[in-house]
This record gives sequence, C-alpha cells and structure tokens, in this order.
Amino acid sequence: MAELRIGTSGYDYLDWRESFYPAGTNRRDFLAFYGTRFSTLELNFSYYRIPEARQIAGLLERSGPAMDFSIKAHESLTHRVDPASWKDVLFAYRRGIEPLAESGRLAAVLLQFPFSFHYTPDNRRYLDRLLAEMKGLPLAVEFRTAEWQNNRVFDALRKRSVAVCSVDEPRLKGLPPPLDIVTAPLAYVRFHGRNDAAWWGSDSAARFDYLYSAAELGGWVDRILGMMATAEKVRVYFNNHRRGQAPANALLLRQLFAEAGTEAG
Repeated sequence: MAELRIGTSGYDYLDWRESFYPAGTNRRDFLAFYGTRFSTLELNFSYYRIPEARQIAGLLERSGPAMDFSIKAHESLTHRVDPASWKDVLFAYRRGIEPLAESGRLAAVLLQFPFSFHYTPDNRRYLDRLLAEMKGLPLAVEFRTAEWQNNRVFDALRKRSVAVCSVDEPRLKGLPPPLDIVTAPLAYVRFHGRNDAAWWGSDSAARFDYLYSAAELGGWVDRILGMMATAEKVRVYFNNHRRGQAPANALLLRQLFAEAGTEAG
C-alpha cells in the first residue's frame, strides 16, 4: 500500500489566524506550526516568482526533517510561455529548487496548465519538450480542460512516469471530471472546491471559497484507496484556501481515512 500524505496548497495566509493558526501567531512561525499538523505541503509562490535556492533551503530548515513538498512550476512554463526563453526560465527554476531535490524531500513539481491550454498539436509538442527538459524530477501534470483526458495522453504520461493530477472541482462544461487513473509511482490529487457559481467570475479568490462536507470527502476515500493499491505514494492537497477551509478539510479527510483503517500523514 502506498504512503499517503495530505496537506494544503500554500500555508502563508493571514486569514488562517484563529481558524487554523492560534490567534497572535507570528507570520514567520506559520510554517513551523503547519508542520505540527501536516507532513506535506504544496508550495505555490513559485508560480509567481522563480524560487531561489537560499529561500528553499530556509523553508527546509524551518519545516523540520519530516515534511516533504510539492512545488508549482513558474507561470512562464505553463501559462505565459515564450518559445524563445522558456528553457532559460526552466534552467533558473531547476537551479532554485536544487536544495529541495537534493534533500530527498521533493514529492513533485506540479505543472498546472490553464483552461486555455487546449489539446492541440502545438501544445502536445510543447508539453513533450517540457517533460523531456524536466527529466529526473518527479512530475505531476494538471489539465484544466477535459480535452486532455484520453488514453493517448495517459499512455504518454505512463511512458514518462509522470503523474496525471486528479482534481475535484465544479462539474461544469469543459472542466475535467475527477480521475482514478495512476500513470506514475506518484498519484496526485487536488481539491479546488465546488463553487460553481464563482468559478468563471473575475474574483479568483472567491472561486476557491468552499468548505467540503464529510459526505463529499467521504466519496473520495475509496477512490484514493484504489490509487494507493497501484501507486507508491499519494499526495493530496486542498486548494480551497479561504478562511482556513483547506486545513480544516485536510484534517477531516485524514480523519475519514483513520475511520476506514488507513493512516495518512
């Protein structure tokens, strides 16, 4: 059975005070407190700026030796790709995350593509080149459109030992339904919430304002157990980050697994 760890996407949210972080907790102590509750964390600052090795080394030191990390790829590799410079960006990105990779605490690099990344010949060729350039890193790919959910894609990811990310999000036209497919030693699951009314709105933060019920999360327990029968490790992250909903749901899902007789880190 695979190793299962559950955490959140990001941790440095001021509105988690009182709902998750004790009132008065200093912001610089957020990560240390997070580490007392969870053993994995998805870093998302790296989407907005290239990580620096010194910064990553500091995160490793402050989090303690038990925690591992997934980390998002920079937006210039997934959302704003410049054909002339993306390889240079990737070189800087790989250099920045070296401490994480060398520590053995890198669970995955997440390539999160937008809804506008359609299943076209040009995009397929770009993804193939990008995965080749990132060889040697544990990778997970998240597609935001259902066009990519086909056996040709799954077989190509298996060949490269790249995980396809399974997502829980609103059941809206064009969005990918959740998957139970494992294409690598790693299985990767992200919970975005089911706030369909705000999903296509201009307020991106409102999109992730959602608190899952126990019944909604309970429907995932058997699905993830099925992934664990095939994968070597499973990482689950909650991205419904408003007002501490992500850590509340992560703890709830861990409780549901405990009730099912499975330990989750």
